[in-house]
Amino acid sequence: MITPMKKYTFLILASRYEAFLGQLRDAGVVHVKLKAEGLADNPDLQESLNEADSLRKLIAQGAPDQLLQEKAAVQGKIDATRKEVARMEPWGEFDSSRVAQLREAGYDIRFFTCSKKQYAGQGIVVNEIGDTVYGVLVGDEPLDETLNEVTLNEHSVNELQADLDALNGLLVAAEARIEAWQKAHLEETKRQLAETEQRIDWQRVELSGDTAAEGALRLLEGFCPEDKTESLNQILSTADVYYEAEEPTENDRTPIQLKNNRFSKLFEVFTGMYGWPTYGEFDPTPILAPFYLLFFSMCMGDAGYGILLMLFGWMVSKRKINIAMFEGLGPIITTLGVGTLVVGFFSGTAFGMDLSALFPSIDYLFLNGKVITEGGVHYVSKAVYAAQGLEGGYDAMMVLALLIGVFHICLAMVVKSLCYTKRFGFRSQLGTWGWTLLIVGCLTAFIICMVLGASQQTTKVVLITIAAISALGIYVFNTPGRNPLLNIGAGLWDTYNMATGVLGDTLSYIRLYALGLAGGMLGGAFNNLGLMILGDSASATWQWLPFVIILIIGHLLNLAMSALGAFVHPLRLTFVEYFKNSGYEGKGVFYKPFGAEKAV
Repeated sequence: MITPMKKYTFLILASRYEAFLGQLRDAGVVHVKLKAEGLADNPDLQESLNEADSLRKLIAQGAPDQLLQEKAAVQGKIDATRKEVARMEPWGEFDSSRVAQLREAGYDIRFFTCSKKQYAGQGIVVNEIGDTVYGVLVGDEPLDETLNEVTLNEHSVNELQADLDALNGLLVAAEARIEAWQKAHLEETKRQLAETEQRIDWQRVELSGDTAAEGALRLLEGFCPEDKTESLNQILSTADVYYEAEEPTENDRTPIQLKNNRFSKLFEVFTGMYGWPTYGEFDPTPILAPFYLLFFSMCMGDAGYGILLMLFGWMVSKRKINIAMFEGLGPIITTLGVGTLVVGFFSGTAFGMDLSALFPSIDYLFLNGKVITEGGVHYVSKAVYAAQGLEGGYDAMMVLALLIGVFHICLAMVVKSLCYTKRFGFRSQLGTWGWTLLIVGCLTAFIICMVLGASQQTTKVVLITIAAISALGIYVFNTPGRNPLLNIGAGLWDTYNMATGVLGDTLSYIRLYALGLAGGMLGGAFNNLGLMILGDSASATWQWLPFVIILIIGHLLNLAMSALGAFVHPLRLTFVEYFKNSGYEGKGVFYKPFGAEKAV
């Protein structure tokens, strides 16, 4: 949920403005409304911004440019020398000065390479490596067209290797200078950056106060969470300032602060990836959280991988694994692992193995059977389906994925109708409610009629009645006060968009089934490959070693690929299918109080 905010307007004497800003900064609860105009032209602020950019660059690089350039120059020489060593190695050790003396004495010495198959015996062979012949030709005899002339380095391979060793020593020295700088200056640079950013915040807030009464007064606006207004009011009561507190309006661009339970809070990072809600919108996180967990778990679809994710998340939380990209994500990885374990069990897969074959007595628990539509919709377990020789039907997980998609989109439409009604009023949202009633209402009514055993005629009347009422909102009253013909045209255009959009959105949820199926099949393929290597007897140690290696590498690779897909595709289903149908915009500003630490 979004924390309620109060909008504050402060009127301060210009002579007391800086002192009041100090009190506001110490309070650390007011998000100051910053001005956009005029800030770019302020030389002091621009100087601070440039300084902050330089410090951030220095911290990101880990050393000053001069030290990095020195290291890069040495590394460049090492790379070039290493290539020369590799190029000269086939020619062996020789005295380059003797070659020069021979040439001064009038001997024409040329070096060449040639394919063994094409070599016709010309010149003297120095070395043979693989399919290549390395040789030297003395005299003015022309080179055969099959020979490729080569210019050798002035230094022999031993001399080049000595140069390489010396350069490696210089590289170690350059890296030592960088490390010494980091130990001596990196923390201080970070402290300077923090001070510079605080100065930037101060300058921005200071410049955001409007002048009034010919410069005698300053006017400043800000926002404070309702649960912190009491402490703020106490501070303001002792300050020389006049202030007013009021409810924010739709046009105030009020910052938002999320307030969720421990479970939903884990998934706020995904809300932030798309964009924070505006103050008038709803917080999508409480709905995003359980569905993302479910989607991720279905895409992984393997109980064994769920156990590995739980272990990995626990090790990240306990800092037994320190990888920067996973910092702070241990709890959510563990949670996703628990979900994957549960869903993977019921989907009947663990480390690519079919659980229904391992535990045939509880085969009915695993959703890897078929949904049969003949004689009524019912589920048939995998063992029963095979034993009775049934044909047709649909994979249960595929049907489940589509049903989840239908529910998810219907929920999005209900949320959109409720939220837009709250923001803009019921009268202006009759078209939105019309579509919600048509799709959600008809589906709900059809299910109720099926459960109650209503006749076809009764079901038909109910559905036609709902459709007729929906049509009034969609085609006639979608924009009250506008020309009815325009309303009808807009309704027809919406009909086209809904007919093509909702069907495509629903089918997108098949990916939940497809990814889980692909991961399970690939895991099973690695198991079969390992068993092929193991053989029937598996008596020799050498058979077990490749078996174990194939299983470990194969399942780790499959886990990594499955986790990547399970991370990306649920985000797409949330950001595209759900957010589009729920009307979520995500253009809000996150609450960052003046004087407090930066919000993530």
